[in-house]
Amino acid sequence: MRRLLLLLAAVAIAIAGCQSPLPAVNPQMAWVEFSTPFPNDKLLMAERLDKQRLRDGRFFQVTPGSHELIVRFDFEVPGGGGLGVMSGPSERLCYLTINYDHFEAGQRYVLEGRSIAFTPGARLYNAKREIVAEDRESYCLM
Repeated sequence: MRRLLLLLAAVAIAIAGCQSPLPAVNPQMAWVEFSTPFPNDKLLMAERLDKQRLRDGRFFQVTPGSHELIVRFDFEVPGGGGLGVMSGPSERLCYLTINYDHFEAGQRYVLEGRSIAFTPGARLYNAKREIVAEDRESYCLM
């Protein structure tokens, strides 16, 4: 019984941590939020900023200038083939690298993850909804 209570407490703390509010936007930095417009796209999360692992994967907040962003992108791919003809979709886990040299202080950007069949992709948009960068490298585990 005690173990069950400890487990429930740990789960509650983890869930509460995931639902914590985002920090205030720093006007001296650029803010990058995420979007996954297609229903088969499950998760887009910040992993690394300039080769440094991030503690909060819900956004990037970067200084003006040049940065390398690495995101984790999970999406569904169609099932099928062989004995799995009747199987449902499976998930694919990928890491995408985006470089952008011109982040501006006080500006908001949107990093959009999208998948077409088995191929992941990401585009970085500025506030005018113009594409300013695309992923240059992807690595998928599944």
